[in-house]
Amino acid sequence: MSSIELTSSQKDILNELIDLYRKSEGAVKGEDIAERVNRNPGTIRNQMQSLKALQLVEGVPGPKGGYKPTANAYEALDVQQLDEPAVVPLFRNGERLEDVNVEEIDLSSVHHPELCRAEIHLQGSVRDFRDGDEVKVGPTPLSKLVVSGTVDGKDDTNSILILRIGGMEAPVGEPAHAPDEAE
Repeated sequence: MSSIELTSSQKDILNELIDLYRKSEGAVKGEDIAERVNRNPGTIRNQMQSLKALQLVEGVPGPKGGYKPTANAYEALDVQQLDEPAVVPLFRNGERLEDVNVEEIDLSSVHHPELCRAEIHLQGSVRDFRDGDEVKVGPTPLSKLVVSGTVDGKDDTNSILILRIGGMEAPVGEPAHAPDEAE
């Protein structure tokens, strides 16, 4: 599939649709998406027509109807569509969050500890996170890495938290996987 350029509004709507669809495993009503992205339901219906034309969304008729993301939607947003993703726990201010899962952890500037940041890519919304929230991610399934820090920023459109890292821990010894396997 060729690369599709989406507006930030379309990305927000698609991300929320995918998130709600994962939770409900059924068609998602436009009103539910409108509430999550703080937009008028009529605006959502108009955007859904555009997204249907791009083959990113399917309409489901009937009383239990609504919208479903297509495989192309996951690809357009570069979201992994996994049958049973590994669970990587995420804690905010000491409380485990059940409605999000960590998809990726990107580290930057690890050679400058005072500048070290982590981008935490989530399946789920980052809207409820605030700067200064204490966050702990992990342990990851294979290396058992745990990253903790403070929210320093976020990207609502791409569901990314930016953490100022306070600590990282992983068991010392042989990893549970071969060195060339990516986590």
